[in-house]
Order: sequence, then structure tokens, then C-alpha cells
Amino acid sequence: MRIISANLNGIRSAWKKGFAEWLATQQADAVCSQEVRATLKDMAKDGTMENPCGLTGYWHLAERPGYSGVGIWTPHTPKQIIQGIGHPDFDAEGRYLELDLGKVTVVSLYLPSGSSSPERQTAKFHFMDEFLPRMAALKASGREVIICGDWNIAHKEQDLKNWKSNQKNSGFLPEERAWMTRLIDELGWVDVYRAVHPDTTADCYTWWSNRGQAYANNVGWRIDYQIATPGVASLARSAAVYKDQKFSDHAPLIIDYDLTL
Repeated sequence: MRIISANLNGIRSAWKKGFAEWLATQQADAVCSQEVRATLKDMAKDGTMENPCGLTGYWHLAERPGYSGVGIWTPHTPKQIIQGIGHPDFDAEGRYLELDLGKVTVVSLYLPSGSSSPERQTAKFHFMDEFLPRMAALKASGREVIICGDWNIAHKEQDLKNWKSNQKNSGFLPEERAWMTRLIDELGWVDVYRAVHPDTTADCYTWWSNRGQAYANNVGWRIDYQIATPGVASLARSAAVYKDQKFSDHAPLIIDYDLTL
């Protein structure tokens, strides 16, 4: 089973950069996208974005055009589809999509960024507070679950290049990092990439600022994760960040599991 997480920073932009052609080579069981930044009408104009290369797309899009939005492409038929976390303000932004694919539940998540203003950081903390019970309920459900997405948090010092200078910046705040630790240490979730590569640093980054030469110099952050329940996490046999092509300011995270859907 191959699961891919990819923040597209605009599906129309990613399509122009060859994402669809790359996607056709992956034979993925689920491709979780974030920051779709399009409406269904926008996607229909191309004709391949909703349902590319034999996959069917499922969506939780933002009410505001050109903003946020998550999706999952899969060749499998979901037994259940859940959109949103049950909070009207955040659900209007299109941040959570859950598909029951039988043996596993797959989620595409776009956790808010707090970097643009203090108000957005407050909203980010609010989302984290609202989302924690959902994480606890998923863990207690007895199902195997993989939550893919842009979490907008670098958990540990090894997860970003310039950790010393970013300790007071959104994405690496002590409160954010402690929240991630709580998910893993207290609730029992597994950071699958780290389970496979516990010591990797420079090769783990999934996002680079557009400022300066961050990408060229690999001054990056690891903020895209697959967070899973222990059972399915233990089946992960490979995990890699794909950087041979650049589709957005994020790179796809590809994890293969010894599981057949």
C-alpha cells in the first residue's frame, strides 16, 4: 500500500509543473493533497484534476475561492466519507477529509499556519485544541488510521535547518512542539517517517521558504507528516521525500506499507 501526502500550494499551479504526469507513475492507494486552492468548477475546466489517471477525487474545499482545501485521490471506493472536524469556522476553510478504505482510514489534514499574524496564531492554537479530541477518538476507535498532511509544525530540532533562530517563530514554538509530543507520547500515535528514519536531518525536509535561496541551499523544515496508529505504522517499509521534481514549495512524502487494500 502506497500513501502519498502532498501540499500542492494550488492544484492548478502543480498541474502546470507536471504533478499529474508524476502522479500517473505512482500507483498509489491514496494521495492526500492539501492547499488545493480551487473550486470544483475550477478543476472541471482542466478535465483531469478531479479524477486523474484512474483515480477518483474526494474533497473538502474552502468556501472562500482560492483558499486552503484538502482532497484525497484513490482507486478504492470509500465505505464512509467525513468532511470537517465539526467546528464551523475551521470547516469553512476546508481542512479535514477522512475516508474509510476498509482496512485503513486515511485522512488529509491541513492544520492552520500561524505565521501571517498573531490572530492566525491564535486560530492555530484554537484548531489544535479542537482537533485533539478528534485525534483521541480516532485512536480509541480500534481502526488503523493514517493522518497525512501539512501539520505546519516542525516537531524536533532535527526537523528544520535553523532551529536555534526559529524557537520564537510559528511552526517551532514550544507550545506547538509540546502538542505534537502529546499526540505521540500520550495518545500513542506514531510519526511514521521518524519510525523509519529516526536520525535523518537534511533529507527529511518537506517545505522551503520562497525567500532567498532556501530551496537551493536546503534550508528546510519537516512539516508534512504521516501520523498513524501503531499497527499500520509498524508495517511501513520505506519512507521518502520526493525532490526530483518541484511541484510546489512542499515536496511529496511517500510511504509504502506492507498492507494490501
